[in-house]
Amino acid sequence: MTIRAGAGRVAVTGASGLLGSMLAFRLAAEGAPQRLVVRDAERAPRLDGDPLPEAEVAVVGGYTDTPAMVEAFSGCDTVFLVSAHESADRVGDHRAAVDAAVAAGVQRVVYLSFVGAAPDAVFTFARDHWHTEQYVRGTGLRWTFLRDNLYHRGLALLVGDDGVLRGPAGEGRVASVSHDDIADVATAVLLDERPRRHDGATYDVTGPEALTLHEVAQTLSRATGREIVYRPETVDEAYASRTSSGAARFAIDGWVSSYLAIAAGALEHVSDVVERFTERPARSFAQWLDDYPDQWAHLRA
Repeated sequence: MTIRAGAGRVAVTGASGLLGSMLAFRLAAEGAPQRLVVRDAERAPRLDGDPLPEAEVAVVGGYTDTPAMVEAFSGCDTVFLVSAHESADRVGDHRAAVDAAVAAGVQRVVYLSFVGAAPDAVFTFARDHWHTEQYVRGTGLRWTFLRDNLYHRGLALLVGDDGVLRGPAGEGRVASVSHDDIADVATAVLLDERPRRHDGATYDVTGPEALTLHEVAQTLSRATGREIVYRPETVDEAYASRTSSGAARFAIDGWVSSYLAIAAGALEHVSDVVERFTERPARSFAQWLDDYPDQWAHLRA
């Protein structure tokens, strides 16, 4: 990969998380200057215990910690904005982060969105992403939106202790994607020697195939050595089985509607973005299971 001459510093939000840290390591490997935005400096990515080369660490209290966010973004050319944790006012959190970028003089935002983001998306959290995208568009910042599908890891985490994957997904399909592939695409966009060709672009980042949840369960069964099955639920059954968790209504709506989005065909589109940007095929769900056995070890027989 060729880093453009005089590439500015990139602020990586959520840098202590799984995706943010993967991106940070990739930027460091390319020698790109970056600022790792984290809540806890001790959790910032490190290489063999040492700070990443060309990386500074900025500690913030969250996206609504405006003074700290403005300071964290100051001197940065680009912000890679990882979407905030789901909350009742997630869009407000995103707006606060975008406003901080504007106040800090940032030129470009690369925002991690979600496939099918729309004001009436079946998946309720995808509506949050659409409103965030619209807000970014209105700021005058240069922008690129990476709309990812559900994570491979997320599918593994949907399985209950009894080996049953439950939800109202019917026979719908999902083109889930690995964190690695998203990080690789983000690196390619952030460090492209012709960065402006990504201005105003929206890229769907998916895996190489769309699986039914029956097929997901079968793939997990082969990997884990135990029987894992998918059991379709009605919408009423889905709400009843999740309400006992004590989670907030917005969270339950998100969980249930993620399955409904699969049933509606909203998550079945397979894009060529990973292959186009990385010059290799996207990782399948089965390949991810093989690459990261520690992340689904709880499902083993």
